[in-house]
Amino acid sequence: MGRLELIAPCHFGLEAVLKKEIYDLGYEILSVEDGKVIFEGDEEAVCRANIFLRSAERVLIKVGSFQAKTYDELFEGTKALEWERFIPSDGKFWVAKAASVKSQLFSPSDIQSIMKKAMVERLKSVYHISWFEETGASYPIRAFLFKDTVTVGLDTTGDSLHKRGYRKLTAKAPIAENLAAALIMLTPWSGKRSLVDPFCGSGTIPIEAAMMAANIAPGMKRSFTAQTWKNLISSKEWKDIFEEANDLVDLKVETDIQGFDLDENMVYIARENAKLAGVDHLIHFQKRNVSELSSPKKYGFIITNPPYGERLEDKQSMGPLYRIIGERYKKLDTWSMFLITAYENAENDLGMKAMKNRKIYNGMMKTYFYQYLGPKPPKQNG
Repeated sequence: MGRLELIAPCHFGLEAVLKKEIYDLGYEILSVEDGKVIFEGDEEAVCRANIFLRSAERVLIKVGSFQAKTYDELFEGTKALEWERFIPSDGKFWVAKAASVKSQLFSPSDIQSIMKKAMVERLKSVYHISWFEETGASYPIRAFLFKDTVTVGLDTTGDSLHKRGYRKLTAKAPIAENLAAALIMLTPWSGKRSLVDPFCGSGTIPIEAAMMAANIAPGMKRSFTAQTWKNLISSKEWKDIFEEANDLVDLKVETDIQGFDLDENMVYIARENAKLAGVDHLIHFQKRNVSELSSPKKYGFIITNPPYGERLEDKQSMGPLYRIIGERYKKLDTWSMFLITAYENAENDLGMKAMKNRKIYNGMMKTYFYQYLGPKPPKQNG
């Protein structure tokens, strides 16, 4: 395939985290837009991005972009793209998702249907066949319309990258794995420092932290749609990158990562998920109330996703809960705290104004990531 333009979508507000991750993998950033980072790479980059990126939602190969204000323009623009470069004559192809913002074409089902027809017309003329059996590998397409510009991407990932494969059991409203990882990356935490999540639920934040500490690539234990694309990426390419990821793992790392929850069933679920992730020996989970939060350790981190009070009947309990969080944190005088919530009175009830806060969209929900930075530990002489 040669040089490719790759699109990595992410949660709105986390573009800078994903940009740094891609840069650290060694790829050139072409642009950063709301909810996505576009970068340049090759076949190997497709493999590496899927296996190593912690904060991305998926990796798309950009097929092309064009203007379309009418369905005729959408048909012709789609038909003009070089689909034969990616999709073989036996490939199964469809528009898996179409999203439209501030565009004259806004019906996802109509956009999907017209684009599929245009792709068929293009490939019929290239392959000189009138019927596609679609018995080969799957090539799902995603289309984004913004201000009448259509951007078309080939989805290399399949199930979203937040599905690492370890979370078989979940809480009622679990934080997505890629969001949890991004929040940790927004902090100065490293595996050598203590980390506590006093509302750990199904264990996602502690598990993602332990995976980082042990250098476990998030995509190591799952498969991707593009693994079936023998016409584009060789099996050897995938095998080499999976082996590289495996070689980087250090399960002997020493950590102090803890997860507490008031619900004993949640503690059980968190432990089971940690086992599936291969990091259960790196995390201490226990049933514990946030009112008991304390530690003899210095310079640790609280990174947590406490209840938001989404339901009306929960609203009145939020004030007292956040006051307890604030009181317990103040007693940990050398610690830092990072807290994501949609609860609008968080700072007031915590009793502290955050040094920084960042707006992050968790799906359609606007949340804030409140950041309280404690003192830096003294430099070690050595």
